[in-house]
Amino acid sequence: MLDLSQRPVERPWLNPGLFWPALTAATAHLDAPVAAVHLEALRHNAHDMLDRAAGTPLRVASKSIRVRGVLEAILALPGYRGVLAYTLAEALWLAETVTDVVVGYPTADRAAIVRLGRSDQLAETVTLMVDSVAHLDVIDAVLPPGSRAPIRVCIDLDASWETPLLGHLGVWRSPVHTPDDARRLAVAILARPGFHLVGVMSYEAQVAGIGDRPAGKPVRGMLNRWVRRRSVAEIGERRGAVVRAVREIAPLEFVNGGGTGSVETTRGDASVTDVAVGSGFLGGHLFDNYASFRPAPAAAVAFSVVRKPSPGMAVLLGGGWIASGVPGADRVPRLVWPDGLRLVPREMAGEAQTPITGAGAARLQVGDRVWARHTKSGELSEHVNEVALVENGQVVDILPTYRGEGKAFL
Repeated sequence: MLDLSQRPVERPWLNPGLFWPALTAATAHLDAPVAAVHLEALRHNAHDMLDRAAGTPLRVASKSIRVRGVLEAILALPGYRGVLAYTLAEALWLAETVTDVVVGYPTADRAAIVRLGRSDQLAETVTLMVDSVAHLDVIDAVLPPGSRAPIRVCIDLDASWETPLLGHLGVWRSPVHTPDDARRLAVAILARPGFHLVGVMSYEAQVAGIGDRPAGKPVRGMLNRWVRRRSVAEIGERRGAVVRAVREIAPLEFVNGGGTGSVETTRGDASVTDVAVGSGFLGGHLFDNYASFRPAPAAAVAFSVVRKPSPGMAVLLGGGWIASGVPGADRVPRLVWPDGLRLVPREMAGEAQTPITGAGAARLQVGDRVWARHTKSGELSEHVNEVALVENGQVVDILPTYRGEGKAFL
């Protein structure tokens, strides 16, 4: 099993002129595209998030990794507890080896609900997310209470911030916004046979997912920092009131909140028992834009140069591995090595090919490799069957991604 227990002493990624050529040499025998995970960088990120959490347990968001071997290695570290999955089918699969899986989003997967409800072991391991009675109705319609094991459920609290000036900040998720909303849903859950209310979750995306030091955008950074300060105060007060209201009705096992970008502020909320983290492990470049932390570039992908349409250009095979969110330049892979490369504005990163230009492109020849960092979370593992683990200048193991294990959950 992959061992992440030793905190690295050296930080080779701080010297790009040595780091990327070494990664190129270590993976030269593998055909491109090559997805590589640098183990020292991964260890650094895993331990850095534990430092940021300061003793608050961390729950691993699996959609940001999608490599079961990496997930299990992280969970083996003291301080990490349980998984936040993205689909019920994935949760049931992970439950073969993980004993605490919360599905972060509601489900209407009838086949998966049947599997969950007909297995006492799975029903004790997996918790479903709900934000309305309609979610309970879906489950009951598939398997009535008398024909299934009790289903563990968690209430999804809307953590977005409604501002008079800027409007809705955050993500559109749950209709449960106030303590009264949560109390009514909790009462409804307890009144329904076959359900067991065990948790509350909230994701403050406007804090966790928005960088407060975006490169080259000082005004945007000032606005984002203002939003963070005000939103942290608002959700801290409201979440605490919601948890108190629900605990009057049910003895909750956990209260989950936050994300990689909000570990410090979310763990400062006394009502929270564990913080979700995901993208910080592999260190997508979106997370270079935070003032309080900067993950190491633990994962990257090397694409092959396959064309030279002009002396000052090169063309990569593939490259359009786009992250979720508002479409924009910050959602495409970032070219990191060799130096002096940039995307062509009228083509950008393409599904089949990616033309690149810049001073470094003139030196590239057909067969050379270009390293890029993915933006956000799971898009790297969506496109490859395996990742190469690199340590001390060589590939020490190769792990299958979900895709490599024949799984495509979403």
